[in-house]
Amino acid sequence: MIKNFNELFAELKAKGICKKMIAAWGVDSHTIEAASLATDQGFVKVTLVGDRDLIAKVCDECKIDIEKFEIVDIKDELKAVAEAVRMVHDGEGDVLMKGLCSTDKFLRAILNKEVGLLPPKGLLSHVGVIENPNYHKLIFITDMAVIPAPDFRQKVKMAGFVTGVARSFGIAMPKIAFIAASEQMLDSMPACIEGAMLAKMCDRGQIKAIGDGPLALDVAIDEESVQIKKLQSPVAGDADCLLFPNIESANVFWKTNSKLAVGVRQAGFLVGTKVPCILASRADSVDVKLNSIASAVMSVK
Repeated sequence: MIKNFNELFAELKAKGICKKMIAAWGVDSHTIEAASLATDQGFVKVTLVGDRDLIAKVCDECKIDIEKFEIVDIKDELKAVAEAVRMVHDGEGDVLMKGLCSTDKFLRAILNKEVGLLPPKGLLSHVGVIENPNYHKLIFITDMAVIPAPDFRQKVKMAGFVTGVARSFGIAMPKIAFIAASEQMLDSMPACIEGAMLAKMCDRGQIKAIGDGPLALDVAIDEESVQIKKLQSPVAGDADCLLFPNIESANVFWKTNSKLAVGVRQAGFLVGTKVPCILASRADSVDVKLNSIASAVMSVK
């Protein structure tokens, strides 16, 4: 069981895992630096799709050997993104990464019905991975970036996605908490009702995880809160995965960790697609992008 990102890097090295990654409009310093570090660690071979002149300038400024990358020289951003997605669609890459391009252009290419990466009737979602020094292991969360207000059927699929990522990190039977504002069964809160239904699906093997809900955030991840509230649960205080009721709650949790908790490290990528697709913000640090590459590579099926 991998408990932090350093252990993830060590596991990739120990298993000799190396995947092909395509970076769409990979012309910015953070993307290229993260791709360079991942290449140096040996778990990816990288193709940068974008303006070679811009890539060369960044490599020169950052003192990175441009020869470690394969480069597909396309001067137009939109065409570069489309080509990167096509390459992955045609089996030329195991992981797709967003570079300096805007999120809407990246998603539009992924959702292209002819050469995109979402299967018919599939669901596009997002999984985040958080290493917080105040918690004893990694936390896998969903969905803070794609689905604004998931309905029940979407939550079932999201639970499968996030626990699937956790399993790729060596957690044989992930513990998933279905988050609500209270651990009490309150019929006035849809998140409570749906959390209980999802937990029952776990009990009956319809979701392959140990699940409980509804659970408030404190009892999901804090053993002291569990003891004070005298809550009996196979998940409370020890959750691997958190499924939030909506994008606002998940996004606030994600950003609170990144901005207010010292020593936090994070990663995130799209799931439900043909391959993991790294949807890092253009403002994300090199560390977040490197962690995201490693997490996506580990989750490749």
